[in-house]
Amino acid sequence: MKNRLQAHPAGLHLGLMLALTFSTGIIDAVGYLGLDRVFTGNMTGNVVILGMALTGADDLPIIGPIIALVLFLLGALIAGRTLRPVAAGWSGRSTILFTVVGVIILAAAVPLLLVAEPAEPLAFAVTGALGLAMGMQAGAARHIGVKDVTTVVVTSTLVGLAFDSKFGGNSGQQWKRRAGAVLLIGLGALVGGLLLNVHIGLGMAVAAVITLVCALLGHIGRPHTA
Repeated sequence: MKNRLQAHPAGLHLGLMLALTFSTGIIDAVGYLGLDRVFTGNMTGNVVILGMALTGADDLPIIGPIIALVLFLLGALIAGRTLRPVAAGWSGRSTILFTVVGVIILAAAVPLLLVAEPAEPLAFAVTGALGLAMGMQAGAARHIGVKDVTTVVVTSTLVGLAFDSKFGGNSGQQWKRRAGAVLLIGLGALVGGLLLNVHIGLGMAVAAVITLVCALLGHIGRPHTA
């Protein structure tokens, strides 16, 4: 298994980033539907919600999106500081970051699994934890550098999919991974919404398991240097 994973690092990394994109869809569904309309992975959505909320429109949340934004930035900062000394690609530090992401998500799910209806302070704490985890994930994914798969957003992926398509007079290269990223984050949101009908913490637990499995596979398949 180890040799097979190491034989095709580009394919391995693409598969792992797509799996993490799927888990982000789950997390955003949990955040938006279960934590008062807050995105913890898609910060574009949070900025838009916050902008509209500041006008008093439709009782949109303000505190939740701010918490998610600040902690997401902190998570990305932590990832940047951690990975700055090493070359781009998967390293032991990448494994540590993705493992920490999975553990944070799992830890945030525990109180929700124990409490039927979380009070506002607990909801804010979970929002912050998920924002921190998604920021770390996005930073670590950026360092690995799989083109068109950031794991947290698909807007630029959609632009590339349309702009470079054969319908736009271009070669249409990379369309499969771009379409896959868009499909998987949407499918993740669908699964997250369905799991939310069972329990708010269940989707987070599933996303945590996916992240930890990705960390393990990425660690096994990472290149070894002398």
